[in-house]
Amino acid sequence: MRVLVAMSGGVDSSVVAALLSRAGHDVIGVTLQLYDHGAATGRKGACCAGQDIHDARRVADHLGIPHYVIDAEARFRDAVIADFADSYAVGETPVPCVRCNQSVKFGDLVALAADLGAERLATGHYVRRLDGPEGAELHRAVDPARDQSWFLFATTRAQLERSLFPLGEMPDKAAVRAEAGRLGLPVAAKPDSQDICFVPQGSYVDMVARLRPEAVAAGEIVTEAGEVVGQHDGVARYTVGQAKRLGMAAQAGGSRRVVVALDAARRRVVVGAPGAGTRLVRLREVNWLTAPRPLRCAVKLRARDSLHPAEVVPTADGAEVRLDAPVLPAPGQGCVFYTGERVLGGGFIRPIPASSG
Repeated sequence: MRVLVAMSGGVDSSVVAALLSRAGHDVIGVTLQLYDHGAATGRKGACCAGQDIHDARRVADHLGIPHYVIDAEARFRDAVIADFADSYAVGETPVPCVRCNQSVKFGDLVALAADLGAERLATGHYVRRLDGPEGAELHRAVDPARDQSWFLFATTRAQLERSLFPLGEMPDKAAVRAEAGRLGLPVAAKPDSQDICFVPQGSYVDMVARLRPEAVAAGEIVTEAGEVVGQHDGVARYTVGQAKRLGMAAQAGGSRRVVVALDAARRRVVVGAPGAGTRLVRLREVNWLTAPRPLRCAVKLRARDSLHPAEVVPTADGAEVRLDAPVLPAPGQGCVFYTGERVLGGGFIRPIPASSG
C-alpha cells in the first residue's frame, strides 16, 4: 500500500521508512520544517530543522523513495511554541511533544496522507497499534524503557485507524540501531533527539522570557497559609513537586518543603509538605480512545511517573480522576488512562486553586 512516512532525520523514522520500503510498500517520505532559529538548528540531537532535513533527504535518496519538505514553521509556532510559553505564564507545566503530536504531526500529516492517496501514516514512535472490537487501539511498546504512549494520548481514534508504528514491537533501541546498520542507513549512529527540540541550548526559560516576560518576573515563595518564606525569579522556573531553586524556603519551619502550587496571577510559588496532595484531579481536552464512560483503571500523571489506581468519570467539560491515594499533580501535564498495556484516553490536568492566603 502507499504509506506516508514522517521522517525527522533521526534513526527511528529512517528505519521505519527503510523497513516499509523493503517490504514492498509505496513509501513517500515527508519532513516537517518546524523551526529554524538559533543554536537549536545545529545542536546535536535536534529534530526537524537544519541538518536533520538534510539527513532525512540523504536517507530517502539511499532508499530511492520520494521525499518532500513541508514548511510548517508558522503552524508549529502557533500550535506548539506559543502554547508552550502561554502555559508557563499561567503557572502550568506544558508538554510540547504532546501538542506537536496532536496538531502538526498527526492532525496535519494524516490529512496530507489522505491528500496524497496514502492509506497510512507511519512514524517512528515506540507504541503499538492493534485492532480491537472497537477499532484501532493504542498500546504500550514492547520495550518499556522506550514506550511513548503517554505522549500520544491525544491521538484520535480516527487518526489511529490510519497510523502505523513499526517500532512498537522492537525489543529495544539497540535492535533499531542494529537494523539501521544492516540497512546501511547514513544516520545509523546519529544521537537521539532531545525532549524540547526547538529550545536553543536547552534553555527553555530564555524562550519563555522572550515571549511572555511576565512569567519570569520576581515574586514571593509562600506557605499554604500565606507566610512569605523566600523570593523567586519567575514562576516559569518551577513546577509542582520540585524542591530545586527554593533555597532556604525548602526547609522553612524546619521541615522539607516542595512546590505544591503556582499562583501566577500573584507571582507566588506555594510550598508545602512533600506528602501533601489531592485525590481529585480534573482534566480538560480529554481524548477518549474508548467509549466515554466511568472507568476503573490506572493513570499516569507525568511521562516518567508510575501508575496510580483510580476511577475516571466523564464530565460535561472533560473528566474527573478520583485516585485511591493522594498525588501532587502538575497543571498542564497529561493524565493518561491505562488498562494493562492499552491506552484508554487522557487529558490535560487543570489547575488546582492555590490556598496561599
